[in-house]
Order: sequence, then C-alpha cells, then structure tokens
Amino acid sequence: MSMAVERGSGSASLPSDGQSLALRGISVRFGGLVALDKVSLTVPERGVVGIIGPNGAGKTTLFNVICGFVRPRGGSMSWAGARLRPRPDRLSRLGIARTLQGVGLFAGLTVVENVMVGAATSARSHFAQALLALPGSDRDERALRRAALDRLDELGVAGYADRSPESLPYPVRKRVALARALASGPRLLLLDEPAGGLGADDIDELARVIEGLPTRSGGGCAVALVEHHMDLVMRVCAQVVVLDFGRVIAAGTPDQVRSDQRVADAYLGTDADSGAFQ
Repeated sequence: MSMAVERGSGSASLPSDGQSLALRGISVRFGGLVALDKVSLTVPERGVVGIIGPNGAGKTTLFNVICGFVRPRGGSMSWAGARLRPRPDRLSRLGIARTLQGVGLFAGLTVVENVMVGAATSARSHFAQALLALPGSDRDERALRRAALDRLDELGVAGYADRSPESLPYPVRKRVALARALASGPRLLLLDEPAGGLGADDIDELARVIEGLPTRSGGGCAVALVEHHMDLVMRVCAQVVVLDFGRVIAAGTPDQVRSDQRVADAYLGTDADSGAFQ
C-alpha cells in the first residue's frame, strides 16, 4: 500500500478502502499561530501509521483534534466510514483509545483498578452498581477485574495487579497505561510517545507489543503512533507521515521517509546520508 504527498496541500493520502480513520484538510490556529495547515492522512484498518516531526510540528495537536480536545478551523474527519465529530467522553464508545505522553495513572487506585477504569463505557455503570450495592454488582465487578487482569497478563505485568502505580518502576507504569488503553477494546489506538523515558530493552519489548496489536487475539486494532525514537517508528510502522510547522512535508514507507532529504533537513537538520535514521 502506498502513500503519496499531495504537493502544495500539506497532505498525505492512502486508498480509502478498508480505512479506519481519515482526516481531510485539518487546520488549527491558536491566535496567530498556525498549528496545523490543511493536514490530511489516513490510518487504514489494522494498519500502523507513524506521525513524526520536530518539536512543535503539530503532532500532539493532531491527536487532540482526533480526540475532540481541539476543534479545527477547517477540514473534516471520518471514522469507519461515518463523519467523526469527536467528544473526549465518547471516544471509547467509538472504539478509540489514547495513551498520554506520561502515564496518567490514578494514584489512589491499584494497578488492576486503573485498568478496570480503562473499560470506560462499562466501567462507569459497574462502579455505580458496586457503590449502590445493586444486584449483580459483585458479579459484574469480578468480570471487569478478570478482563483487566487479562490485559495486564498480555503485557507481562499481571504480577503487579494489587500494587499502587507510584510504587512501580517507570517502564512498568508505561505498560500499565497501555493495558488500560487496551481494556476498552479499541479499534483505533493513539499512542503518544509510548517510548518516552524507556531504555533500549524496554523499547524493544514495546516494539514487539505494537507489532502484535493489529492481529492480537480478541480483536486487532489500527495504531497511530507519535514518537521521537526513530528506530521504533521505522521498525513497527508500515507508513510514516512527517509534519513540520503544521504541514505534511513527506509521507511513505519507512525506507522512503528515511531517504527523503526534506525530512533530514526539517527533522534532524542533517544529511539523509549521515545514518541518523538507521
């Protein structure tokens, strides 16, 4: 599958068949600052698309638009073939989940309780039932706990289920945060700098996890990945979109992006032949 840049329009397009998420001409301004300038891209069903660029390029703003935290001035979005008008409190119902640049875990809850909260749509009703001691609440809570433990086990951290997040090493907390996102059973997972603060071994393990997400048992999902670790992006992503000053300057396969001089100039400030993308 190929991805091409539409010259002069600041966009990256993919064939629309089987698409999960499509953005067309998304523009965002904060006062006089242009954060996104007619950005278009597509994340195909069960595909892994990387979004890279220097600090301030608009990557996180793009995620905030998809999640409904920022309203664009122009453009449109569609999700699973229908127009998307996102609201943060309804994302899980749409099958969209997001991790944060940090971990964002609740200090007052145990690890397993944090993951239980991740099943947002059902968790609210289950927790309300438990608080009111309604019939069936114990059964529902047990089922929710089992599902959360399954996600923790999937990521190799089930042994920390009853610990408090703040007592855990940072790499473990990052896995817990990912487990919480997966607990909602997303069809689209937005990963915002998941490798931040991790060492080489943890990044290697994270890469294996991301590679398995599109085909994971119980339902695969598409992945949009914002990340600064180029080795991770080039390993796990089938397509890469490059932003600079809010515009798409290049898009394509990892090999195509790696050899694009505009990417080297904008993102690294060096020659593409220098080996920085290796």
